[in-house]
Amino acid sequence: MLSIQKTSLIGRIYIICIRNKGVKRGMFRFDLEAEKEFSPERHVEKILKVVSDGDATIACWEPGQKSPNHCHPDATEIYFCYQGGGKMKTQDETTDVFPGAFIIHPPGEIHQYINGPHRTMLFRVRYGKNMISQHI
Repeated sequence: MLSIQKTSLIGRIYIICIRNKGVKRGMFRFDLEAEKEFSPERHVEKILKVVSDGDATIACWEPGQKSPNHCHPDATEIYFCYQGGGKMKTQDETTDVFPGAFIIHPPGEIHQYINGPHRTMLFRVRYGKNMISQHI
């Protein structure tokens, strides 16, 4: 099973060490400022790295953009807010997302992100049997 063994923030660089069944698979370096990409039409998701059981993504949002209600039946989804913020909604609650906030959605949890008044960058890790998103 894929797990994040260590995540470090050094300035604006995130370094993630990923382990799979106890065997180190590699260390990957991402510069979120260099990877960011915004669009006025819809939020932009850019997969930075795919590993055997998951992926690492940056999601960039313009003010007011929102995702559809969706879930990942066979994957856990973890968001870290790098800049900006908004609201993350599930069927049971709504929580503020702000720089430094960390959100975990277990497999099958229906959720929606609604961006606030500023550009937002979210760093996302998904892992599980299947990353497919189902819109609800």
